[in-house]
Amino acid sequence: MNKNIYELFGLVVALSFILALKGLSAPKTARRGNLIGAAGATLATVVVFFAPLGEGKSHHNTILILAAIAIGVLVGVPAARKIQMTQMPQLVALFNGVGGGAAALVATAEYLNLGTGASTAEVVATVFTVIVGCTSFSGSVITFLKLQELMTTRPVVFPGGRFVIAATLAGVLGTGGWTISSGGNTPLLVMGGLALLFGVLFVLPVGGADVPIVISLLNAFTGLTVAASGYVLQSTLLIVAGTLVGASGTILTRKMAEAMGRSLFGTLFGAFTAKPQEASGAAETRSVKSGSPDDVAILLNYAQRVVIVPGFGLAVAQAQHTVRELADMLAAKGIDIAYGIHPVAGRMPGHMNVLLAEANVPYEQLVEMDEVNPTFPQTDVVLVVGANDVVNPAAKTTPGCPIYGMPILDVSEAGNVIFLKRSMRPGFAGIENELLYDAKTTLLFGDAKDSLTKVVNALKAL
Repeated sequence: MNKNIYELFGLVVALSFILALKGLSAPKTARRGNLIGAAGATLATVVVFFAPLGEGKSHHNTILILAAIAIGVLVGVPAARKIQMTQMPQLVALFNGVGGGAAALVATAEYLNLGTGASTAEVVATVFTVIVGCTSFSGSVITFLKLQELMTTRPVVFPGGRFVIAATLAGVLGTGGWTISSGGNTPLLVMGGLALLFGVLFVLPVGGADVPIVISLLNAFTGLTVAASGYVLQSTLLIVAGTLVGASGTILTRKMAEAMGRSLFGTLFGAFTAKPQEASGAAETRSVKSGSPDDVAILLNYAQRVVIVPGFGLAVAQAQHTVRELADMLAAKGIDIAYGIHPVAGRMPGHMNVLLAEANVPYEQLVEMDEVNPTFPQTDVVLVVGANDVVNPAAKTTPGCPIYGMPILDVSEAGNVIFLKRSMRPGFAGIENELLYDAKTTLLFGDAKDSLTKVVNALKAL
């Protein structure tokens, strides 16, 4: 393929990635953005086989590469189709890890291939790729384990933890300098091992409530890794794609940290400085006001404004279509309906937006936290479906708790609050929600989908 034509294809791919990111910035255009991005990635994958390599050079191992792609498609497509909405954060975490790890392996292989012929710039790029890629890989594995609840979702801290993390980071940087100055394979392998350890230590102190921020950060890490590996491989496409992912991931991480009301450092290492909370056994003896589907239906039927607050429990119950049916019924009665969306509701950025888009909820009904909070004093009923931490007043009233300082949806200011819960179990952050015991709060226990179905039927009977 002519070099100019190849570069033109690269420009088209780069533009498609930019347009994809723009489309993904709004729920209404997200589907189109995904399709544009997928088309660009497909074009990039095909075109690279026809890249001009110069006189006397040819592509090697084409059959093996095609076989690897085929295996990836055969494994990845069925797995992605079977993934439930509740498992989407875990899938994203694994994708981040695989991407970072793959980039580190490719850069390492290219480094070994270049040998003593590698320039200083190529060695520096390789060191950066291996460090960040290995950190992203092992950190993403820990994130996956937390999300899957295969390990505790609480921050894992130990005496002198900050110093151990700092020492490990110093070791990573030191071996990185060793690799750059002396070359060779041993320093690179030692550096990769320390980077893997640092990734684990990096994520362990993060509590469950802060996992969405970590997912965004690791996504940025993966993008930067791909960009650096593109420099090693002299691939403009990888540099462009990686830079876009790294930049967008960094912006998203900053926005998520702001939404949590804390610094990125506080998110990652706040567990080492947080004051321990006093254990309270009073929760077992305190009473709550439990209601029936008929009670909830009556409250909703005579309301003028209803705000629905979705959370992870909505995804677990796969009740997004039922809640849309309920909202449509209320809207048909002339009731003002809105969905209050917290930026970190669920377990990854945009989790609730994706979930409700699947049920074709009108985009104009999705209202972000900053816009919906001033309306709660004028709201008759707030229906909280499977959410806890994002409406927990402890974020404002309890210093030292895992979510303290995080902006929340001020549902306590509404006239009535209805919680749909399976049990009195705390949210992902593992802390009690005092709002459950408020006089204006009614609890409807049971599976969210089943409970919403009963409320819909009760509304029809009114």
